[in-house]
Amino acid sequence: MVGLMILLSFIGGTLLAIQSAINGKLGASVGVFKSAFLTFSIGALLTALLIFFFEPRYEISLLDVPKWQLLGALMGVPYIIIMVLAVQKIGTATATIAVIFGQLLMSILIDSFGWLGNVQIEFSYYRLGAVLCLGIALYFIYQSNKPTQAKSFSE
Repeated sequence: MVGLMILLSFIGGTLLAIQSAINGKLGASVGVFKSAFLTFSIGALLTALLIFFFEPRYEISLLDVPKWQLLGALMGVPYIIIMVLAVQKIGTATATIAVIFGQLLMSILIDSFGWLGNVQIEFSYYRLGAVLCLGIALYFIYQSNKPTQAKSFSE
C-alpha cells in the first residue's frame, strides 16, 4: 500500500509539472488571473462530478468541521497564481523544484511539531540530508537556466 501511495504521489507531481508548464503559457497569453480562474473552474466542475458519483456519505458535512480545516482550500489560489508567474520567468523546472523545496521544508516542520493535528514524526539526519540535497538540486537547476557565459578569452 505504501508503494502505491508513493506511485500515486509521483504521478500527482508529474501532473503538477505539466499543469505549471501549460498554465505558464496560458497566463502569458490571456493573463495570470484568467488562467487561474480557468484552472479552478474546471477543477471545481470535475470535483463536483466526482463527489456526485463517487464520494461516500459521511456523518458530518463541510459546515460541521472545525473552521480552520476549511483554510486549506485557500492555499491553492496563491500556488496557482505564483506558478503561472514564476514559470514564465524562471522556467518549469526551477519553479517546480522551488515549490517542492518549500513543500519539503514546511512538511518537515509540520511533521516535527505535529502541527495541524498531524502525527508527530521526529526530525532526523535523513530529513536534514533530504533538505540539503533538494537545496543543492534547486541551485543546480537554477544555474542551468542562466545563459551560456561569454566564451573565455583563451579561445
